[in-house]
Amino acid sequence: MIDFNNSSVFKLSPCNPNDVAGEITPLFVQGEELLAAFKGVRDYVVFTNRRLIAVNIQGITGKKRDYTSLPYSKVQSFSVETAGTFDLDAELDLWFSGLGKVRLEFKGRVDVRALSQLIASYIL
Repeated sequence: MIDFNNSSVFKLSPCNPNDVAGEITPLFVQGEELLAAFKGVRDYVVFTNRRLIAVNIQGITGKKRDYTSLPYSKVQSFSVETAGTFDLDAELDLWFSGLGKVRLEFKGRVDVRALSQLIASYIL
């Protein structure tokens, strides 16, 4: 899902966090909470109160999965680009220590300012 060489991910749409909670919460540490979820075609990204988790569903059957954990404690900086009149997509760029830039692109109505506040509340 996240191509660390390209620093990009395909466009994500909001989804109900309950739709992915059954699969993702077994990975949580004590006190971790699911705050938001965004889905691509098969893959998805979740924001918790401690990290961003990217789930890459692999193979034809989709049984093989890659879980990439990106803790907020490793975020050095971030940038948001809101949707415009003609460009309806929004973007969130995160720079991680030792990894570089990860870009999340959102389609439709996504409040990237709220995501920015969420991330800021955990890293500042």
